[in-house]
Formats: sequence, C-alpha cells, structure tokens
Amino acid sequence: MSDSIYLDHNATTPTRPEVVEAMVQCLATATANPASAHRPGQQARRLLEDAREEIAAILGVELAPPRRDRLIFTSGGTEANNLAVLGISLGASTASPGRIVFSAGEHQSVIEPAEHLLEQGWRLDTLGLTADGLVRLEQLPPLLDGSTRLVTVQLGNHETGVLQPVEAVADLCRQAGVPVHTDAVQVVGKQPVDFRRLGVDAMSVAAHKFRGPVGIGALAIRGGVPLRPLMFGGHQQGGFRPGTESVALAVGMATALRLWNDEADRLAQHLQRLRDRFEIGLRAELPNIVVHGAAAPRLPQTVNVAFPELDGQILLMALDLAGVACSVGSACSSGSTELSPTLRAMDLPNPLVAASLRFSLGATTTEQEIEEAVRRINLVCRQLRALESPR
Repeated sequence: MSDSIYLDHNATTPTRPEVVEAMVQCLATATANPASAHRPGQQARRLLEDAREEIAAILGVELAPPRRDRLIFTSGGTEANNLAVLGISLGASTASPGRIVFSAGEHQSVIEPAEHLLEQGWRLDTLGLTADGLVRLEQLPPLLDGSTRLVTVQLGNHETGVLQPVEAVADLCRQAGVPVHTDAVQVVGKQPVDFRRLGVDAMSVAAHKFRGPVGIGALAIRGGVPLRPLMFGGHQQGGFRPGTESVALAVGMATALRLWNDEADRLAQHLQRLRDRFEIGLRAELPNIVVHGAAAPRLPQTVNVAFPELDGQILLMALDLAGVACSVGSACSSGSTELSPTLRAMDLPNPLVAASLRFSLGATTTEQEIEEAVRRINLVCRQLRALESPR
C-alpha cells in the first residue's frame, strides 16, 4: 500500500537526511585510506578519529589516559557482540574452556557465539527472566566462580523493550572479578547511556538503530580488558579489528548520535507519548490484549502485544496487507517458526507467545500514523476473529 505505516523501527530506522549529507561530503573529500602516511591519508585519519572521539564522549567512553578505553568500529551490532563474547572469553581464558553466563533474553548475535564455544567444551549458563521480563539477579552470584570468563546481559530487550538492571549485574561481577558485557544496541539513541557509569567492561552499539547508516557499529572496551581479535591481516584499530575503516560511515554514525543527543529529551517524550497512545487505543477496543513487560521499566519506543486467540504469524501477514509493518520479534530471527525465546523465558503460555507481535516506533512516527495504525489493527483483529468464529 502507498500509505503503509512503518512500525518496525527496532529492526532499522530511516537514516537522517543530515547524516546522508555529511557522508556524501565525506565521500567527496576524504578519498584517501586513513591508514596511509601521506597528507591525504592523515586528513582522512583525522576525520575518522574525530568521529570516534565524538561518539566516545557522548557514550561516556574515556579514550584518553589514564582510562584508555577503546572504541572499536565494527560492521554493526552483530559483529560487536561476536567480538565481545568471543574476544573477551578467549582473551582472558587459560588453556581450559570456561563458563559464559547470559540472560535468557539475549539477541542471537550473543547466544550463537556462546554456543560456538559450547561446541568446544565451554559451559553456558542462562539467567532466567521474571514474568515482567527482568533478569533474575538472584541466579547470578552462584555462577560467578573461578571458571566464569564472561557475563553478558543486554541493556534493553529488542523484543519487549524491558530495561535490565545492568549496573547491578556489573556490581556483582566486579566483586567476583568477572568481566561483563552489555548489548546496548536498542538503547543508545533512545535514552542516555554512560559506559563508565554502567560499570561494564564492554558495550555494543549499532548506528542504524539511531538513524545512522547501516554497516557500522562499535564495541566499547574498558581499558586493560584483554581482547582476542577475530580477524587478522592488518594493524588497524590496534589489530583488534583489522581492515580499512570507512571514514564516511564513521562520520555518519557520529553525526546521527550528535543530532540525537541534541534532542534526546524531546524525542524520548515524543516516543513515550506515542507509545502510550498506541496502547490505550488498542485496549479501548481490544481489552483482552496483553502488553508484555508493561509493569517493568521499558524503552519508550517498543510495544510487544499478545492478541489472545489469534495466530501471530497470520496477524502479521494480515497487517502487512493492511499497510501496517511490524514484526514477530528480532529482524535477525525473521523467517524462524520458533516461538520467541524471550517471551518463553518469561514463562508465558505458548498460545500467548504465539499470538504476540512487536511494534516499534521511531522519530519519524507521527500521531496520525499511530491513530490510523490502531484503527487498522483493530479492524484486522475483528475480521480475523469473525473468520474463526463458528458459523
């Protein structure tokens, strides 16, 4: 439909025109390899490092002495998570495999690297979730022994939007001397994030979640934390992520983060207002819906809703035909017929999990779109229930 309403901003969100303009200008002027020693290369290097420093400053990553944190550019959040899970676990390991602990709601780009180590004899332990989607902190202390090489708990869940108590997780891990990583991909660009204040040793971000370009993300690493590279063949970024850096993508990421930072409060209020209006509108006509994680602290842009007695996959396709774009969960898991691991970990009944869809709003979402989306969703639900009613 020409008037399609896009409510899948957690998957990706439109790049800002100002970001595109900054990248085009960079591509036109910074044409040299930033690793080259000549003057054009040095000019490109300066643009790259200026972008790195600007991103680091906004995120509370202290690159200068004495902290000497690192901000390593990656191809996105998936690579950043892989580098964190594998790089930290193997970087700090002895000859024998160890233990990795992660929450049951983690993104596949955290779970699958850990499962790769499982195949090599490592042990994986999962922290459960409460019915509200919060990590069960009480399960963590018994798992922090001498064999534990890494704990990873996401900052905000990609499906429910539930914000996790990462600072408390980091406190427990610090007392036990265990490194902790957080996947902050869905949170950066939605609310302020301070790497140092969180107390974590590593943090993943992705530019296309906050209106930056697709194809770049970053891993923040606390100074002194051992990290084993996953790629080899170059000296770039201290050898931790070799390969020619894209100056234009880095500039685009920094521009997007700076623009968000300048209007963070207004945008958060905008998203919160739209999210509340969306939920109220649905409940007015569909009082039996269930909003997952509604009682927990949540990101302002994410709504995960169960429509009892309806099949989520069928509803997803019907809404797409009606011009409402949403998802059944993470875009990286699209096409999978398995029920959401996050919702299942919240101990929800399988029929309720199967009836759930994720709606995620963005800076470009309007009040008119929310009103029309609610109207279309209510209409489609009525039509589907009419088809399923006995004649």
